[in-house]
Amino acid sequence: MAIKLEELEAKQGFTYQVEDGIAVLTIDQQGESVNTLSPETGAAFVELLGRAEKDPAVKAVVFTSGKKDNFVAGAKIDFLQTIKTAAAATEISRQGQEGFDRLDAFPKPVVAAIHGACLGGGLEWALACDYRVATDSPKTSLGLPEVQLGLLPGAGGTQRLPELIGIQAALDLILAGKTVKPSKAKRLGLMDEVVPVPILRSVALQRARELAAGALKVERPHGQRLKAVTAQSKKGLAGVLQSLADKELWAQVALEANPLGRRILFDQARKQLLKKTRGKYPAPEKALEAIRVGVESGRKAGLEAEARLFGELVVSDVSKRLVEIFFATTALKKENGTSNPSVKAREVKKIGVLGGGLMGGGIAYVSSALQGVPVRVKDKDDAGVGRALKQVQSVLDERVKKRSLTWREVAVKQALITAGTDYSGFKNVDLVIEAVFEDLKLKHRVIAETEAVTREDCIFASNTSSLPITELAKGSKRPEQVIGMHYFSPVHKMPLLEIITHPGTAEWVTATCVEVGRKQGKTVIVVNDGVGFYTSRILSPYMNEAAYLLAEGADIAELDKALVEFGFPVGPITLLDEVGIDVAHKVGPIMEAAFGKRLAAPKTLDKVIEDGRLGRKNQKGFYTYTGKKKQVDTTVYALLPSGVERKRFDRAEMAERCALQMVNEAIRCLGEGILRSPRDGDVGAIFGLGFPPFLGGPFRYADSLTPAVLLKRLEHYQDKYGERFTPAPLLVDMVKEGKGFHSR
Repeated sequence: MAIKLEELEAKQGFTYQVEDGIAVLTIDQQGESVNTLSPETGAAFVELLGRAEKDPAVKAVVFTSGKKDNFVAGAKIDFLQTIKTAAAATEISRQGQEGFDRLDAFPKPVVAAIHGACLGGGLEWALACDYRVATDSPKTSLGLPEVQLGLLPGAGGTQRLPELIGIQAALDLILAGKTVKPSKAKRLGLMDEVVPVPILRSVALQRARELAAGALKVERPHGQRLKAVTAQSKKGLAGVLQSLADKELWAQVALEANPLGRRILFDQARKQLLKKTRGKYPAPEKALEAIRVGVESGRKAGLEAEARLFGELVVSDVSKRLVEIFFATTALKKENGTSNPSVKAREVKKIGVLGGGLMGGGIAYVSSALQGVPVRVKDKDDAGVGRALKQVQSVLDERVKKRSLTWREVAVKQALITAGTDYSGFKNVDLVIEAVFEDLKLKHRVIAETEAVTREDCIFASNTSSLPITELAKGSKRPEQVIGMHYFSPVHKMPLLEIITHPGTAEWVTATCVEVGRKQGKTVIVVNDGVGFYTSRILSPYMNEAAYLLAEGADIAELDKALVEFGFPVGPITLLDEVGIDVAHKVGPIMEAAFGKRLAAPKTLDKVIEDGRLGRKNQKGFYTYTGKKKQVDTTVYALLPSGVERKRFDRAEMAERCALQMVNEAIRCLGEGILRSPRDGDVGAIFGLGFPPFLGGPFRYADSLTPAVLLKRLEHYQDKYGERFTPAPLLVDMVKEGKGFHSR
């Protein structure tokens, strides 16, 4: 039964009005925070275009959004999850392509007026328009991020973007799933014009009139460059020499305008991709293939390849895992971290940071530059204060270098941070975040000093990575306002914030800290108190197993490669050098005291520490840090229990031994109530520790293996290596019940 146009408009949130010969189509899907694209949305839009085409009074169309800070965020992801076969997904892609092809061929000019996120299918929509105007707002971002969900642009994006901005620029955006700001989009030729927010509508209407009247002729950078080379080449040798003088122009033409150059370009792109993905993420490779087919065989063949490859990806395991992560993080953004959704966060207008080291400086940066509140930093001496301010400055300088901030914007953010060696400025802070040395007595002293100078309702949060928050709270007069906020280094880059509550933490305190973390741009999980909390605890047996392998004679580089091939961003020994060998060495006794021999660290690092090797921070660790290339410092082998002779280990087995330790410990954390859900465990391991996203996290990985198979592998290693591989009690129960962790 056909749906009436009025019903389509209402259901998909479209309005249609004609202003001085221009049809304005506005999308504002009711009850949704963002506009998304689905087959029904496309059908409604096509019907409205038909109305505009038939109306002789309409000379052009402006397409815009009614949302405050969103144009179209992309395809409706939960709709994609309902697709069961590659053939069905391919057909959905073809429908999207056909809809945008109709827009491409529409006989009247169509202008896209863009404010806010214009991503994925939203950008593909805009690419099919004749002219694109975007606002200069920081809220406006443009890109095709589909590969981050294990997909590729499936509505013509792999074809239209290279045609518009050139192959190289398109590869850069599509294969990495990058988003760009309006200013860069304009330089690339992705946007035709960038204007202030208040005049977006009026400029779009004016450009629509000019296009309809033939008064506006659109020239775009990529097309202009290619035309210039063609024109110069027709002038003979002089013209060729002149074009050679334009290095950027010649480089583009050499690679894009001839078959040999294109072959080199695509071969190099594939090599770079495989270097990054190691074949674990098929979406970028398939996107590259769709682009290549279009460039070499034309748009029709390219669209067919795009639809087919899109269909394959939608039903792939990797995409399913990445989409599950997307939904998990989306759900976390809607929660307040407590079991009571009615608890409200209190406003945090000022933050105090104790400690000016690497962590303290990073926390000061995300609090001021991202959260946007005044920050007061305290350190014991002027040198510490200077380090904190210098660290913030270096991150801001880098953002200026990348053109994500102007010097004027930096000055505003810098003005939010002050620092000193006493508690002046702490009287009116709403939240104090402590990042001092990992010593319980020191932290108790700091708590007492802080409470003496702050308001009664001030929250005290510790950035400790291992000390129980319950023990910290014993040193407080206001234990209900003591909480853990565990940031990861480097703070400005690492996406996770692990919030730790003890049994007496007030719910409003938890909700407030969760909201602070979100405003700082973090993905936030809340866990219950215990030694090592969640992330540090599951990292401990993983690192221990790597140390056992070293003690058994494993080659350092081979061990690191094994875990990188498994999917971790860096190997465990590289990680050890990065976090500090001394730091890891101090965590061992804490874990052993709490959990016994099962988490006892081997004596592998004792002589390494005695030799003064701390890792990257003192340029002396398992790897060398002088010269152009980092490589294993082979002299460290003499300090290891197995000596200089190295044995050959199977990489897959080394990776499995380390990874299963992490997975097993995650299951223990869930069984003991440290974790509130498998979802939080997956998010925490991926965003905090780099657990391979394509595996979905420890619990999704356990489910994919099946708990029964996981149990057998752990029992195999338990028989071989002892109690450190003892399966978690919850895993044994799950096998008996025949359940999976995400289907409990």
